[in-house]
Amino acid sequence: MSAANNSTPRGATALVVAALGVVYGDIGTSPLYAFRESLGGTHGIGTSPEVVLGVLSMIFWAVTVVISLKYVLLVLSADNDGEGGDLALLALVLRQLPSRGRLRRIAIIGGLISASMFYGDSVITPAISVLSAVEGLHVVSAAFEHAVLPVTLLVLLVLFISQRFGTGRVGSVFGPVMLLWFLVLAALGVAGIARNPVVLEALDPVVALRYAFNHPVSTLTVMAAVFLALTGGEALYADMGHFGRRSIRVAWFWIVMPCLMLNYFGQGALVLANPATAENPFFLLAPGWLQLPLVLLATFATVIASQAVISGAFSMTSQAVKLGFLPRMSINFTSETQAGQIYVPSVNWLLLLMVVLLVLGFRSSSNLAAAYGIAVATSMAITTLGVLLVARLRWDWPLWRVALVFIPLMAIDWTFLASNAAKIPHGGWFPLAFGACLFLLFTTWKRGRSLVDHELEKSGIELKPLLQSLSFDPPVRVEGTAVFMTQEEGLVPHAFLHNLKHNRVMHERVIFLTAIARNVPHVDPADMAEITDLQGGCYAVVVKLGFQDSYDVASIFDVLKRLHGLELIVSECSFFLSRQAIVAQTGQGMTRWRQKVFGWMLRNAQPASDFFRIPPNRVIEIGTQVVI
Repeated sequence: MSAANNSTPRGATALVVAALGVVYGDIGTSPLYAFRESLGGTHGIGTSPEVVLGVLSMIFWAVTVVISLKYVLLVLSADNDGEGGDLALLALVLRQLPSRGRLRRIAIIGGLISASMFYGDSVITPAISVLSAVEGLHVVSAAFEHAVLPVTLLVLLVLFISQRFGTGRVGSVFGPVMLLWFLVLAALGVAGIARNPVVLEALDPVVALRYAFNHPVSTLTVMAAVFLALTGGEALYADMGHFGRRSIRVAWFWIVMPCLMLNYFGQGALVLANPATAENPFFLLAPGWLQLPLVLLATFATVIASQAVISGAFSMTSQAVKLGFLPRMSINFTSETQAGQIYVPSVNWLLLLMVVLLVLGFRSSSNLAAAYGIAVATSMAITTLGVLLVARLRWDWPLWRVALVFIPLMAIDWTFLASNAAKIPHGGWFPLAFGACLFLLFTTWKRGRSLVDHELEKSGIELKPLLQSLSFDPPVRVEGTAVFMTQEEGLVPHAFLHNLKHNRVMHERVIFLTAIARNVPHVDPADMAEITDLQGGCYAVVVKLGFQDSYDVASIFDVLKRLHGLELIVSECSFFLSRQAIVAQTGQGMTRWRQKVFGWMLRNAQPASDFFRIPPNRVIEIGTQVVI
């Protein structure tokens, strides 16, 4: 389902319900652990009435400002032709900046750090969400204590193994299940509030401010736990392209936020009445007969939340590949109708490995909560800076307006970032280390490709003069169409030179095809291709594609035929590709160890024939060496 399907009331309602399952799964399961950790976890500060009301007020106003005002109203407006997310925002920002310069380099580094932190979030969210749900078995019966870890690992294993089948079959039930989940949250909260309505005093912001003024040190400490109520907020922006900002906003203001706040306040009412329930206020809020069904529903909800971040990691990887920050890798499309439903095997198994290590290493959701938040806080702070640049450079906001809006938002972001920094020694180092490794891969690949492209351009031969020289001593022409795929527009592909040198023939029709990734999600088919007739049956074809467009060569050929009259049939063409091998030299633009990392990434990159979905029996690969 896409945002385009909301033209009718029924379609709009369906989008809102679907958004509940995909967009709000993560933040929707935060009541399982956020309030509990604020009171009694690693960063908890006690269960006195002053603490309970102060924490509730902090949660309410943090959600109101950071999620409702910042993300739902402001950040969703910074769309890249309808698409959102870290890399989409980076691409949008880069379009506003000069092609070279320090600010552009800083923007790229910031965007890649934010994207790297998203992967850190993607490994912790499944672990803490599923583990916190299954821990509800403790409340049902102490006899289930030893079953928590095995059940958690089993659920996670099934979740990741099932990724290769796609989410299309089960995705249709995600929204209704999450709608039921939110209604249950609200019902439990209302029942708790009705028994102790004094908890509603926490709606007054003065309660939070008074506690912060009286206890500044403990406030900074507990804000790391309060921040857990915000994790998942970044998904609102990342999934905008699938559902549209209107559906996301309607779902938030009419369903998600009211239900979440009712449940948090219900938990607060329970703890005010009985401080001992702070051990697990979410499940203890339910009557005994409902606790086991609630564990099952919570487990299903956390699986949905995990699915959302896993799918987000797949989508982020696909964008990174097409924007040139990662090498080509196997990306399987799991739906014939929805291009956004993809499966990336290498990412899936890496996430599974990291999630299993987290569960076995930390062993409880409280321990994991000590590691959770620092990656998300970093990503949220960078998003604010990215939207600031969009507001100033794209929306033409005056400086006074930028300062009025963004200085308070940045102050909040940096406060949460500072409070979460205390988690680094207690496990927060894990997502940071994982993100740092990915950042290294992003930058190494980008730098390595730049060096390779520079060397190829430096030693390259101009295409037009070479073709003109062939008219004086023409090679033997053979039947058929040869397609030479190249990244260097206007230069002679190495595969073409080798074919002339060794086979001494030239096809009667020759296509020099260059695919260029643009910093936009989609390129209009009418503007996608530029064709230059080089005479003698030779054509230079430059195809510009967005980072959400299909790179299927059959789709490209269809556009060339429909809009430009250049008829090419995949099964009747011979595709000549160059496979590069790197020869490293110390001091040539990268350190030796990064050259080795780049070489390893290049060797393990998916063949261009698979990435462009070219039939294997139509491909001829020719190797070349590049010294960097």
